[in-house]
Amino acid sequence: MSGHSKWATTKHKKAIVDARRGKLFAKLIKNIEVAARQGGGDLVGNPTLYDAVQKAKKTSVPNDNIDRAVKRGSGVEAGGSDWQNITYEGYAPGGVAVLIECLTDNRNRAAAEVRIALTRNGGQLADPGSVSYVFTRKGIVIVPKEQSHGEASEDSILEVVLDAGAEEVNDNGDSWEIVSEATDFVAVRQAIQDAGIDYDSAEASFVPNLKVPLDLDGARKMIRVIDALEDSDDVQNVYVNGDVPDEVLAQLGDDDE
Repeated sequence: MSGHSKWATTKHKKAIVDARRGKLFAKLIKNIEVAARQGGGDLVGNPTLYDAVQKAKKTSVPNDNIDRAVKRGSGVEAGGSDWQNITYEGYAPGGVAVLIECLTDNRNRAAAEVRIALTRNGGQLADPGSVSYVFTRKGIVIVPKEQSHGEASEDSILEVVLDAGAEEVNDNGDSWEIVSEATDFVAVRQAIQDAGIDYDSAEASFVPNLKVPLDLDGARKMIRVIDALEDSDDVQNVYVNGDVPDEVLAQLGDDDE
C-alpha cells in the first residue's frame, strides 16, 4: 500500500507542478507582450524584451507562443491586452514584508485576489509606502557553476562582471548570484554573454535591505502566503524579507518528501 500511496502523492505533486508551469508560461508571455509594447519588437534594440524572451526560452515556453506575444505587443498582430502594472504592499504572519507586482487587465480583480490571498493565510494588505522602503531595486544575474566548458569559479566571474558594474557575487550553492544596480544589469548580462558564460536568468528584482529571521513555523506561514499570491494569474512577482536559515530550509525540504 505504501508504494501506491507514494505514487499517488507523486502524481498529485506533478499535477501541481504542471498547473503552476502553465500559469508561469502565461505570466512570461504577458511580460513579453508588455516589453514589446513599451519598447518595440526588435530584440536588439529592446533589452527588456530580450531578457523577457530569454527567460521564457529558458523555461521552455514554445517559440511560437513567444513569437506571437512579440507580434501582439508590438502591434504587428491583433489581440494584445491593455496590461497595467500595479504594485501592492502587505505583511505575511510574523511581520514579514511582502511586495507584490501585478500585471493585469482588471485592476479590481487583481486587488481582490491579492487581499484574499493575504488575509486567508494570516497576512494583511498594507498602505502604499509602508513596506516598499524595505526593498531596493537591484539587477540580479544567476550563473550556474557547472558550465558546458567546465566550472565557473568566483574569480573568473568577478573578472568578467566588475568592470560592467557588478557590486557583489554571492554563492548560492550550485550557482553564483551577481548583484548590481538595476540600471547596470543589462551591461553585466552582456559582459557574461561576451565572455561565453551561460546564465540562467537576468532581471531587475527587489532585494530586501532589512530581513526578518524565521523559524520553521514562520517559514511555512510565509511560503503559504507566497504560494497563494502566485496562484493568481494577475500576480507576476512576489518579494519578501523573511530570512530562512539553512537548517530551516533543510526541514522544509523534509516536508516535501
